[in-house]
Amino acid sequence: MSEVYAVRRGQLRDRYAAAGSAAALVSRPANVRYLAGGAPPGAVLLLGPGEDVLLSPRAPTGDPAHGRPDEGLRLTVLPDADSDPVVAAAELAARLHAESLSVEEHDLTVSRHRAMSSVAPRLRLGDLGSTVEQLRLVKDEEEIACLRIAAEITDQALGELLESILVGRTERHLALELERRLVDHGADGPAFATSVGTGPHSGLGRHRPTDRRVEEGDFLSVCLGANYRGYRCEIGRTFVIGTSPADWQIELYDLVFAAQRAGREALAPGAAYRDVDHAARHLLDSAGHTDCLQPSTGHGVGLEIDEDPQLAPTAMGKLDACVPVTVEPGVHLPGRGGVRIDDTLVVRPEADGGPELLTITTKELLAL
Repeated sequence: MSEVYAVRRGQLRDRYAAAGSAAALVSRPANVRYLAGGAPPGAVLLLGPGEDVLLSPRAPTGDPAHGRPDEGLRLTVLPDADSDPVVAAAELAARLHAESLSVEEHDLTVSRHRAMSSVAPRLRLGDLGSTVEQLRLVKDEEEIACLRIAAEITDQALGELLESILVGRTERHLALELERRLVDHGADGPAFATSVGTGPHSGLGRHRPTDRRVEEGDFLSVCLGANYRGYRCEIGRTFVIGTSPADWQIELYDLVFAAQRAGREALAPGAAYRDVDHAARHLLDSAGHTDCLQPSTGHGVGLEIDEDPQLAPTAMGKLDACVPVTVEPGVHLPGRGGVRIDDTLVVRPEADGGPELLTITTKELLAL
């Protein structure tokens, strides 16, 4: 893997050098991990001049949640754990006679930016922008393998929950049990806060679980994901509790299922982000649910659970092969509940079989 991280850093070096910068400072944690293999809390990565250096306020603990820093990268642990590694990196760049330094302005606070300027007043600071995020868009097969394992863990945890007795248990209890099962099956932890919504709470995006108890006849919506070696996936399913679904539940479920299938089928290299969103959204709009829809139909996943691309009505850009995304349309009817169906897929060309579905738990409307 050391060679992989070196290649990634080389790609970034080519980008900032072409923009006229002598060095770059990466501070956003997911970007640091992408380029360095590991990101101890607070660590930043200085690329050039000379060798690349990972500066950390504390020595790595070996916690798998933080990754393992590339052994081919120089690690500098700051003598004072309370000192700011961003400022230390600026001082180091100045000592190495760099005239300019590209930084991630979208990650730095104004006060940190000013502190860098105060310790290295002759160092010209520029904006690296979202260069690293753009490099992260297309995943290599090793990254996709991690996402595939994360999805398998997530499917296992959800499948086990569906075999248990649910009536009478609280949303909060079910969410905690799902997160425990993720870890039991090998996850570093949940990819995000697990969402469990019952009855009138079902179908809400990112619903925070409450002490409401599962009741007969409820819709139950669950959204969860595993974090495996830093890579995060997402799955969302909706079920009916304890009885045959009511007519309105079947009708709503079939509609959201059709929208989700349309979004999945629209995934292809070269497809516009907004067109994927439209494929799912127009079915729900046409059924009169415009006011009940989320701002986007899906998003990218990887080292972060919500990263580019955004599959939204005004999003600009087109999909590439090997880009993992979610497709997650949903409808929530206030006071009644709703349906959300969410999968993680990898964009693949038609010659390779089309979109690769990572999350495979059934999308049949089950009565549990």
